[in-house]
Amino acid sequence: MSNNQKRNGPKFGPGGMHGMRGSGEKAKDFKGTLGKLFKYLKPYYVKLVIVLIFASASTVFAIVGPKILAKATDKLGEGIMAKVNGSGGIDFEYIAYIIWILVGLYLLSAVFSYIQGFITSTISQKVAYDLRTSISTKMDRMPLSYFDRHTSGDILSRVTNDIDTIAQSLNQSMSQVITSSVMVVGIFIMMLTISPQMTLIAICVLPVSIILIGLVMKRSQKYFARQQQALGDVNGHIEEMYGGHNVVKAFNGEEASVKQFNEFNDSLYESAWKSQFFSGLMQPITIFIGNVGYVAVCLLGGVLAGGGNITIGDIQAFIQYVRQFNQPITQLAQTMNMLQSTAAAAERVFEFLGEEELELETPKVGSQDVAKINGSVTFADVKFGYLKNQTIINDFNLHVHAGQTVAIVGPTGAGKTTIIKLLMRFYELNSGSIYIDGIDIRDFGRKDLRSLFGIVLQDTWLFNGTIKENLMYGKLNASDQEVKEACKVAYADHFIQTLEDGYDTIINEESSNISQGQKQLLTIARAFLKDPKILILDEATSSVDTRTEVLIQRGMEKLMEGRTSFVIAHRLSTIRDADTIIVMKDGDIVELGNHDSLLAKDGFYASLYRSQFEGISE
Repeated sequence: MSNNQKRNGPKFGPGGMHGMRGSGEKAKDFKGTLGKLFKYLKPYYVKLVIVLIFASASTVFAIVGPKILAKATDKLGEGIMAKVNGSGGIDFEYIAYIIWILVGLYLLSAVFSYIQGFITSTISQKVAYDLRTSISTKMDRMPLSYFDRHTSGDILSRVTNDIDTIAQSLNQSMSQVITSSVMVVGIFIMMLTISPQMTLIAICVLPVSIILIGLVMKRSQKYFARQQQALGDVNGHIEEMYGGHNVVKAFNGEEASVKQFNEFNDSLYESAWKSQFFSGLMQPITIFIGNVGYVAVCLLGGVLAGGGNITIGDIQAFIQYVRQFNQPITQLAQTMNMLQSTAAAAERVFEFLGEEELELETPKVGSQDVAKINGSVTFADVKFGYLKNQTIINDFNLHVHAGQTVAIVGPTGAGKTTIIKLLMRFYELNSGSIYIDGIDIRDFGRKDLRSLFGIVLQDTWLFNGTIKENLMYGKLNASDQEVKEACKVAYADHFIQTLEDGYDTIINEESSNISQGQKQLLTIARAFLKDPKILILDEATSSVDTRTEVLIQRGMEKLMEGRTSFVIAHRLSTIRDADTIIVMKDGDIVELGNHDSLLAKDGFYASLYRSQFEGISE
């Protein structure tokens, strides 16, 4: 996407308003966020049941291994004692039989583990796919005001980093929760069958682990939330600075940019190392407490074995179980740690999905009626402000006959471009109405309404693709001949033919392989190709040289024939032939008429005109 896709409208602060949480604030609703995430897992409940079965079976096969191995150990011990006493020898056939059983069990465990891992990976990526789809469709339903308040980097971070965090943690946590839970229960049962006394010693350390892990989790949760927000800030800053690096260099803004980046980077560093440090404490805590229990079990096992209450094979098996018992507890602790990161990332995603959308529309005008539109436009008592307490357009009234050319002029910030945005329903009115052929624009579907317009903006927008694909953006079914004719009328065909691949030339992501003037010519040709009912030209010739501007003006005259046209211009020489010239100041129409009548009034328009052509400042 071209860097020229810049948004017009208010900016709240130097990087946009990110909706940043307060420092150290925790996830607002941990349980609620996970509940919303589980709704995305609902379509995959059958697969989750299969994962549960296979993960449980894999774990059970692994758990019974030490118990069966104990039989081989006992048989080996009996054989050695018999050999010492001269009453027999080692039964290698039985031991080999036990080993083959173990090999079969561990092989089955590995196969089942592989299958559940494959299904889990599929589910986690499907959920990520569904979330990205939800965000993509959500963007189409959101008002432009949201994108005016948030940087594209912050939004991009939610689509990429946050969703990737969710996918990775789901992939790991789903199987780990199942296997670790089954392992804890299974090992506990197996230990009970060997020695209830040693089992009691082994589980006495659990409450201590749980309490300490709970304290660590409570501390780390807020840092994970901070980390995700800081990552969005870093991405937003880098995207903006990279997109405008020429401007940054031209105004010697490197130092300020680096300073701002360092602030965001420091915040990310602080939250990242703290979250990782606290999460990293969980494993050594559980290992330390587990080792304490392990020593106690070994001491008690030695006493019981000395009294003949337990066999050596059972002690060996129990020690293995104690070692394994700590592992799933550690994994569960790590899983809870991942859930903190997941909750922080998911909350940012669901915050975006929960943002206010455009009002649902019930179009009263069908597509067939739209095709009959002539193009008369009426503004009736229109009031609007980007902020509720700050009105920009005040009681705007205007009637434009179908086929008329209306020029809108005035100083910067007068509200010229805002009028166009309201006409196309990029923003909803605070009060008043806008009519096209006597029909309120709110009675049109937004798609049908915007199909009436062709627009050429001051800020050109081209995407990564061929020139032909960019030209056909507004008319996907256009023929090659139609594309070429539109470019000839817009005086773009000549420079396109000079390119190595002609109309198949690839425009790169930043549109930097063609000049600004050439980009403007392409956007004008795109408007020609769409053949709209109403034409909007917002400083459409501002980026071309004077000679090219004259040629384009001739083409514009052809394009505007029989169409309602709104022309926003700072260079007043380009709108002398307009049927009506609207002079705006501070959101109001201060003068109205054609070029000659306005000059005769010797008012604000005449002052603007003289300032351009006679060097007289206002």
